[in-house]
Amino acid sequence: MIAKTATSEDTQLELLAAYRQVRARTEALAAPLSPEDQGLQSMPDASPTKWHRAHTTWFFETFVLVPHAPWYRSFDAAFGFLFNSYYEAVGPRYPRPARGLLSRPDAATVAAYRQQVDEAMICLLEDGTADIAPLVEVGLNHEQQHQELLLTDIKHAFAASPLLPAYRDRETERPRQEADPVVWLPVKGGVRTVGHRGGGFSFDNETPAHAVLLANFMIADRPVSNGAYRAFIDAGGYKNPQFWLSDGWAAVQANGWQAPGYWMQDEAGWSVYTLHGPEAVRDDEPVCHVSYYEADAYAAWAGHRLPTECEWEVAARLHPGPSAQRDSLAIHPGPLRTGFRQDVWEWTASAYAPYPGYRPLTGALGEYNGKFMINQMVLRGRSCATPPGHDRLSYRNFFPPSARWQFSGIRLATDL
Repeated sequence: MIAKTATSEDTQLELLAAYRQVRARTEALAAPLSPEDQGLQSMPDASPTKWHRAHTTWFFETFVLVPHAPWYRSFDAAFGFLFNSYYEAVGPRYPRPARGLLSRPDAATVAAYRQQVDEAMICLLEDGTADIAPLVEVGLNHEQQHQELLLTDIKHAFAASPLLPAYRDRETERPRQEADPVVWLPVKGGVRTVGHRGGGFSFDNETPAHAVLLANFMIADRPVSNGAYRAFIDAGGYKNPQFWLSDGWAAVQANGWQAPGYWMQDEAGWSVYTLHGPEAVRDDEPVCHVSYYEADAYAAWAGHRLPTECEWEVAARLHPGPSAQRDSLAIHPGPLRTGFRQDVWEWTASAYAPYPGYRPLTGALGEYNGKFMINQMVLRGRSCATPPGHDRLSYRNFFPPSARWQFSGIRLATDL
């Protein structure tokens, strides 16, 4: 995603520290994976870990180093074709569904590529003469998005293996807890402002801030739990077309959906594949890996609805709940609590469309958001795998309504 940014107050040292931190986190996330693991691509929507590492490096090389460091020499001329994602203005690219066929360059060569670009970027940042702060901040936020994708993509790949391998073992067992009753938070209607209001980084799709008219409504103080969603399954929710949109019911039939993604059932009951390996489904965790169709069907079955993205943002600003700050990302959602930024992205009832007055950025960096504003639904919040500091209340994530491989969940709303 491409951003409008406000970084005039950032110092040279802060930007340099942020660059080192973000780049190091990507390598730390890839560290548990073997070279063979890093080449896996289990579906067209996912990418190999090795590709994520190379693509985020290509971004800095292409948009920062080549235009602003005349002394820099590209690592390999072929990488522009191999690791361009969708930037038409930059040139042709290797087909996305076939990224898993790229056995070369190997993981070690990608590591060398990252090292060369990092050394050059650090030199450029330490020099401080080029006006590159906005570009670097875009690149860092872009890489943070790929850190989350790295985890969701390898989870999908590992779940396809009959061995169901663990990406990382649990260090400690978490005690189970009783879920508190859901509280319905009232929100008074009227004219409200949504969108990014300045004072920090934002992607261009979060702007401009604008007024919306809302009716009175109530919204749940937390996402839907596994336990609540299991009641929908037990009640035959996946077998009753009355709760489903037409396209959703078609997806259920075509894909054989009977439960959220990664859930498995045997004589012992429901279990779920996690990046820690298979575990019993816990009722005190938020349901995740559900599509928009499943979220909408559950809401209809429960007698409620999904909030619009504007309702979600207004409610989140009025009822922020406990501190949303955290120090690290996680690879599996934690127990539910009250609040609007938890461990799952939350589907909204809003189609991904431009805000009134939206204008994409000019040039190649303006390609990411605007051209995807069709056939997608908006998700709000963050997930367990969202890097610290990368989320905010105006953040607009988006995926096709059938997508399930992200940490996507449900929050309910209802009219007053």
